Amino acid sequence: MRDRAGRRRARRFAIGTAVVLALAGMNGPWLYRFGTAKYHQYQIDKPGYKAANGKWEIVEFPEKYRQNTIHAALLHTGKLLLIAGSGNNQENFDAKKYDTRIWDPVKGTIRKVPTPNDLFCTGHTQLASGNLLIAGGTKRYEKLRGDVTKAGGLMIVHNENPDRPITLPAGTRFTGRENGRTFVSKDPVLVPRAKKVFDKATGAFLRNDPGLGRIYVEAQRKGARYETGTQDNYRVRGLTGADARNTYGIAEKLALDKKDFQGIRDAYEFDAVAEKYIKVDPMKEARWYPTLTTLGDGRVLSVSGLDDIGQLVPGKNEVYDPRTRSWTYTRKIRQFPTYPALFPLSSGKIFYSGSNAGYGPADVGRDPGIWDVDSNAFARLPGLSDPKLMETSGTVLLPPAQDEKYMVIGGGGVGESRQASRRTRLIDLSDAAPRFRDGPSLEKGTRYPQASVLPDDSVLVSGGSEDYRGRGASDIRQARLYRPGTNRFDRVADPLVGRNYHSGSLLLPDGRVMFFGSDPLYGDRANTRPGEFEQRIEIYTPPYLYRGARPVLSGGPRTVPRGGTGTFTSPDASSLRTARLIRPSASTHVTDVDQRSVKLGLTKSGDRVTVRLPENRNLVPSGWYMLFVTDDRGRPSKAQWVKVP
Repeated sequence: MRDRAGRRRARRFAIGTAVVLALAGMNGPWLYRFGTAKYHQYQIDKPGYKAANGKWEIVEFPEKYRQNTIHAALLHTGKLLLIAGSGNNQENFDAKKYDTRIWDPVKGTIRKVPTPNDLFCTGHTQLASGNLLIAGGTKRYEKLRGDVTKAGGLMIVHNENPDRPITLPAGTRFTGRENGRTFVSKDPVLVPRAKKVFDKATGAFLRNDPGLGRIYVEAQRKGARYETGTQDNYRVRGLTGADARNTYGIAEKLALDKKDFQGIRDAYEFDAVAEKYIKVDPMKEARWYPTLTTLGDGRVLSVSGLDDIGQLVPGKNEVYDPRTRSWTYTRKIRQFPTYPALFPLSSGKIFYSGSNAGYGPADVGRDPGIWDVDSNAFARLPGLSDPKLMETSGTVLLPPAQDEKYMVIGGGGVGESRQASRRTRLIDLSDAAPRFRDGPSLEKGTRYPQASVLPDDSVLVSGGSEDYRGRGASDIRQARLYRPGTNRFDRVADPLVGRNYHSGSLLLPDGRVMFFGSDPLYGDRANTRPGEFEQRIEIYTPPYLYRGARPVLSGGPRTVPRGGTGTFTSPDASSLRTARLIRPSASTHVTDVDQRSVKLGLTKSGDRVTVRLPENRNLVPSGWYMLFVTDDRGRPSKAQWVKVP
């Protein structure tokens, strides 16, 4: 009996083995991938693995709430503002379909917010009130050369009348005195009066310097025959008498060349409590791809961008005053590429790392340095490696902010270059003679890296691609933690989603990190299939949240002044080692100049925890912050929201 049963078992085993082997012969790669994927999932779900490497999870909104998120900001309510505008989608732009979402990651709710204009490629920063200032956006999408049907370009309108300005309405016609071709303005333009110039020594009148206005014009008719190849002087149709003599246009080449995006002047404050946009005075200049940087006194500096005719704003920077909700020009001009990384220093000056997101001449405004906005003095900083590969690099103020040490990560060549840098560069601006030096290298050349400062003073660096907009399926699905104390990268769990252009990351109040966006140019390695915008959100849970119960912080004041103290309660007070005040992020296009982690003084007595804030307003601008305390195992508390008046 036992022999027959054994033979039956052996026969069944042999048959089963044959079936498995046959399936393996036909489907070996599939079985291998299936088994490998299951084993990989098993491995990364182990408690020990998560405690060492963290974990990634994907969040997919219901279909009706999905959008092409271009901008994201953490509000002091704990909710996330996700802005798409037209979402880099020409059809949405033409249909005036502009999107914004408010997401509550704690309650899991999401809702649509009416969006007043195309805030695609806008600028933003946190205000002292807790509102988010948003300025600029899209007036017109770019047109590639083959899509341009009417010759057009920049017309400089001159006004030689010193007594009054002149306004020309949209639709004004300009006819060349030499070429005879007529071009039509797309928008109104105000041309200031001419400036009288006198001899400084004698006071004698010398001349009138004409007032200048910039306007985009197009040919009346389609076709290459209406292109111009040389400069011409244009008379303004419809003007008579002195106006006709004093007002004229000058244009260089007006052609069927590619037309870049055009910006808007519109500005808004997003009310974090009412959850709606509030229109404020428009900027002096239209801007697409601008950077907004909060200054120590609470005002906001607006820099760079493409203007309303698709040209780089010619160094005319301006400042927003939240008290009056109005803008004024800075006294002098300084030009930068678009989305320049500009950080306020404890001295009140501005650090420009050289990082930027794209448009602008390759030889203008790209050197890193320290900028005194009031005097316009600019002290260049030496030692930067790969200086021609700074476009689409990321810059982060390393924790704690008091040290004024920065890291510049990766980057690529100007425009659609295939070049990408593996380097990180470090600079300590507290040095008497600061200069860049190389930090630890990345495994691959990386454009569009994301960097988020964590409560334990580490920095999460993730994502990016080796080529322009992920071309050639070059997304980098790797993440690392950088620890300033050791000056090294530690590889952690790999993200599940590739992130390149139009992506970003920000720290959440519970200590996790949220990632959004990605806008690949192509969807395959051969670059033959158009890419699809990545609408999924991804959350990274760092290793410190898998090391047992985190410390608890509760009670305490909602407002703590600079130089002052706030006392909170914690049953874990004896184990606490650090306290950090982290400014909420406003992230887009590899640019997040709001992000900073400020070291606080920490004293303990029983279950009472007292923190002391620094006094320097440039180091701690007024506004809302996340207060984290961290214990002797590097585990952070959930954040307490604190306002610095």
